[in-house]
Amino acid sequence: MKKTLFAIITILFLGTIARADEGMWIPALLQRNEAEMQAMGMKITADDIYSINHSSMKDAVVLFGGGCTGEIVSEQGLLLTNHHCGYGWIQRHSTMEHDYLTDGFWAMTPEEELACPGLTVTMLKNMVDVTDKILTNVTPETTDEERAEIVSKNIKRLVEEMQKRSEYEVSVESFYQGNQYFLMYNEVFRDIRMVGAPPSNIGKFGGDTDNWVWPRHTGDFSIFRIYVGPDGKPAEYSKDNKTYKPDYHFTISLKGVEEGDFTFVFGYPARTNEYLPAVAVNQEANVIYPVVVDLRTKILDIYNKYQEKDAKVRIQYANKHAGLGNGWKKWMGVIEGIRNFKGIEKKQAFEEAYLDWCMKTRSRIPYMHALKDFTPVYEEYEKYRMATTYFTEAGLSIELIEFAANFAQITEVTKDTPQEEIDELVNALKSAAAVFYKDYYQPIDEEVAIAMLKAYREAQPEDFRPEILNEIDRKFKGNVQSYVDYLFGKTIFTSEEKVNKFLDEFNPSKVKKLEKDPAIVAANSMMDFYVENVMAKSRECNTKINNLRRVYMEGQMKMIPEVYPERNLYPDANFTLRVTYGKVGGFKPKDAVTYRHYTTLDGIMQKENPNIYDYVVTDRLRELYEAKDYGRYADKDGSMHVAFIAGNHTTGGNSGSPILNANGELLGLNFDRTWEGTMSDLIYDPSICKNISVDIRYVLFLIDKYAGCQRLIDEMTIAE
Repeated sequence: MKKTLFAIITILFLGTIARADEGMWIPALLQRNEAEMQAMGMKITADDIYSINHSSMKDAVVLFGGGCTGEIVSEQGLLLTNHHCGYGWIQRHSTMEHDYLTDGFWAMTPEEELACPGLTVTMLKNMVDVTDKILTNVTPETTDEERAEIVSKNIKRLVEEMQKRSEYEVSVESFYQGNQYFLMYNEVFRDIRMVGAPPSNIGKFGGDTDNWVWPRHTGDFSIFRIYVGPDGKPAEYSKDNKTYKPDYHFTISLKGVEEGDFTFVFGYPARTNEYLPAVAVNQEANVIYPVVVDLRTKILDIYNKYQEKDAKVRIQYANKHAGLGNGWKKWMGVIEGIRNFKGIEKKQAFEEAYLDWCMKTRSRIPYMHALKDFTPVYEEYEKYRMATTYFTEAGLSIELIEFAANFAQITEVTKDTPQEEIDELVNALKSAAAVFYKDYYQPIDEEVAIAMLKAYREAQPEDFRPEILNEIDRKFKGNVQSYVDYLFGKTIFTSEEKVNKFLDEFNPSKVKKLEKDPAIVAANSMMDFYVENVMAKSRECNTKINNLRRVYMEGQMKMIPEVYPERNLYPDANFTLRVTYGKVGGFKPKDAVTYRHYTTLDGIMQKENPNIYDYVVTDRLRELYEAKDYGRYADKDGSMHVAFIAGNHTTGGNSGSPILNANGELLGLNFDRTWEGTMSDLIYDPSICKNISVDIRYVLFLIDKYAGCQRLIDEMTIAE
């Protein structure tokens, strides 16, 4: 009976261990995967992908900003990433006179390329396993607290030592929940300029409705360029800077993809948690995510109402809407995916097998305790997770309150504060105000405030919530509308003019008046509650969880090779460079539903709706479609392919990543996952977890035929 049970558990668990189309592999260790990749169809070597002895593909892949990937496609530092990755910069450069969100942007000359101050791209130069150095003096008898202190000191010492010897930025990153460490050498470029972007009707075609959904018809790309100083080194923006000449740039393939083709994605996946216990997955999917989805639904409904009425408001709130909407829809997919594909049950099945393995020898007892100890910690943690969720998703979604929180430091000014420090604070706040009010619309914020404060009050108990919520009960008899009228009627933070007038007249005697401003009072109340009642306890729970995860991960690293020797283990994503690989192919998400692996321009025309902003088709795109003027970018079947799906394991941060063919040539830009597979950050199921990429031929078609920006085509290396 026990053998039969174990067999059932093993079958259930097979979908949760890395297979050919699962895994986020460390490029420096890719030789371990080379044979499998070549058996699947790859025609190059691991050394072609990652090498420190000669130029390789890693020299053309960058971390774009703080959360996406980009790839270099010319000898002049031309960089491709997703439209949604460049969206914030497209929006910042947009005005009513130059609405690049609606009309697109194309720099027809180098002089027209737009500077993006503050935007960086980061390139990995080398990574070295330094686990032994970081864990020096850590023994089995070392306590968790002692270990943390030893590791911290060893990291600091090593980084300081290596930084003195290197021209690159040096850091140490943790893998496998602190069971392995790598020393990273990164080159950071600081002069990045916007070169091109299609209109949102192309780059964001389908909007929130199509987000995370297949079939997809989104031309999700934007174009930037890296500039360097006259000496060829990274430098801040200057008119004297020149285009960057990379060690490697990708050749672009016009061959397209076929069902079953080998592909791989090279990029910077953000965060995954594939090795969480079942109790943690249950808390995420069934407790926290539903709250986030509900709150964001309320906010997005308000945004939509006002954006549909006013073009200026649509521009102002475009980036905010995109940021909220992306997570909102993803988390809905995660909830549904884990439920439909029994993710928690699969985790529980693995845990049964894991505990059975632990019981076979006394030395494994600590690994067993680590798993069992998760449950009481997560039970304690839930209260603080919920409080944090309402603080961030409800309280800080009220823009007025979030902005007022920036004035905390100036309320600490006294008569003894040097005038130069006061002037510095005032100037910084004026700069912040200019940015904030450019994209602020008070009617939206008032309505959001009413919705969020109502939800916050109803969900959080009186004895465990910010005092301002109890003030609404005491002073406003629980009438949120009355409180919001008071808040917006009495605060100075409703306009840039009022804020600047206050700052122009500011001196230490004004501090008390500022402290009584209702927006400051609300901001302080929420922040004080979080700091005094939530933050420390959350940190304490997180510390316990991280320590348990490290031991649990160590147990899995020993158990899986022994019990499942055919399977490899990969570390969770942590915003470091990774390789994933799989094959092109459609999928069957549910009964009687089958999707092919690609979409075409025909689908855009079928979805066209001139009355819905996200489904408007521009006149120029319609002209090209009707004339079938696709040039050399058409598929061999004569159609214009737009997007395709494959079985590459991706997550946030992989947006903009190059998806490459068996020869290492660029096929497209990864930009999304299928709705049914968004659970892949927690649990990977190869039958439904597919990545979505825009076909590079559609990208080039838009640059060439749509925009007429031939100079960009001319500098790329294109394989017919």
